[in-house]
Amino acid sequence: MDWLKRMNEVINYIEKNLNNEIDYSKIAKIACCPNYHFQRMFAFITEMPISEYIRYRRLTLAALELQNSKCSIIEIAQKYGYTSHSAFTRAFNDFHGVTPTSARKSGTQLKAYPRMSFDISIEGRLELNYRIEKRNSFSVVGYKYRVDTDKSFSIIPIIWQKIKQDGNSDRLLDLLDIDMDLQNSLAGVLGILSEGNWGNNSTFNYHVAVSYEGKTPVNMEKINFPECKWVVFNVLDLTGFADTWKRLYVDWMLNSNYSFADLPAIECYYPPGHNPQNEIWIPIKTIK
Repeated sequence: MDWLKRMNEVINYIEKNLNNEIDYSKIAKIACCPNYHFQRMFAFITEMPISEYIRYRRLTLAALELQNSKCSIIEIAQKYGYTSHSAFTRAFNDFHGVTPTSARKSGTQLKAYPRMSFDISIEGRLELNYRIEKRNSFSVVGYKYRVDTDKSFSIIPIIWQKIKQDGNSDRLLDLLDIDMDLQNSLAGVLGILSEGNWGNNSTFNYHVAVSYEGKTPVNMEKINFPECKWVVFNVLDLTGFADTWKRLYVDWMLNSNYSFADLPAIECYYPPGHNPQNEIWIPIKTIK
């Protein structure tokens, strides 16, 4: 219930500030969820990025004001965060299918995106396999990419294709210690969601990496993880990642006594023959 309360408080904050600047770090604080995780969690649960939800709500209210007030178009545009008439017109037309000028005419058809709310929905579910692990500090090295949050679901698969085509995946595999304990040591190729720049043009760092304690190779970056507790979820195949992410946010986190630790999450893709083949590692801490 606390999780539902926090998410609805996030929506309350957004709704109260649709005509002001929205502080994304404050949103994450309200949700008691680090920036590393909140926007991704919101997108998986609602199936839309939070920046898109805010944009749709602002354009919904802007259309109502165009029809019911005598304010100029540029006044309404600035009220809802647009700095120019052209930017507002373009966004308005993309959403409503008409220009702001046309929206003031009687009989013009417009769209309305409703306020979001969160509630419990009980459905029949398959089991979700997981384990809790406490790991000592470790390091990873790999290649960093900057990803547009709104397009991440389509961009990340392209990154994996590119890293294979340019030979960087082979360079990573050469660093991997195949004698490591495969069950518990993240001895696979890792996809790591790292620090983000949230907002209307939100992006985040995505590393393709491997566990490695030596000197950082040329053109790679190192991420150091402190000692931490992790919850690890099995993923049956590559097509199951999106569903597992959504279920761990909605089903597991909602009912657990844990919250997210302020560290990146990790997707682990193990070598052929390993069981399970794929895992998601989420850094956690006990709720006090």
